[in-house]
Amino acid sequence: MTIIVHHLNNSRSQRILWLLEELGEAYDVRRYERDRKTMRAPDALRAVHPLGRSPVVEVDGHRLIETGAIMEYLVARAGGRFGAPTDAEGAIRWRQFLHYAEGSMMPPLLALLVVGKLGLLGRPARPTVQGMLDDHLDWLESELASRPYFAGPDFSAADMMMSFPIEASRARGGLDESRPHLIGWLERIQARPAYQAALRTGGHYAYA
Repeated sequence: MTIIVHHLNNSRSQRILWLLEELGEAYDVRRYERDRKTMRAPDALRAVHPLGRSPVVEVDGHRLIETGAIMEYLVARAGGRFGAPTDAEGAIRWRQFLHYAEGSMMPPLLALLVVGKLGLLGRPARPTVQGMLDDHLDWLESELASRPYFAGPDFSAADMMMSFPIEASRARGGLDESRPHLIGWLERIQARPAYQAALRTGGHYAYA
């Protein structure tokens, strides 16, 4: 049965397309476009899942939500390709970054987005929120100083999960060449053929 990805433009679901390209899996894409004024997902996504959010993946008779959970399922389904390294420390890092991406790094990015939309009202909070994000970026920069990828020497699903918050940080969170390890990592992952193939499949992606 073909995997179906319910894909919202400029969203977390881009990572699922990328993983499927890396795995060489056949899949169909159901596209949804954000409202250009509100940037919200269309109501049509609520017919797929009550929360009306993306990604939603239909696979093996299941309908899965949550990017990290989908990643774990697809990696396991593919026999562990792009999964955790075999060494204990690498395995811990793999699982850690798979969940850190959404659980820890995305909240200050979302807060920064909200603060920006508040205009003058949000200006007093911006230094505090930016400082929170800078703490994350500084730590991630130090992590990549000792290895090329987040879990270890090899590219994995942990890097795919980390792509969205770091791309968002590059676009609107102050990430620049002053953190060369993060920038180098970003350039390496975006140059991967499967990443580029996912862009062609998913359509315009503002963070590439």
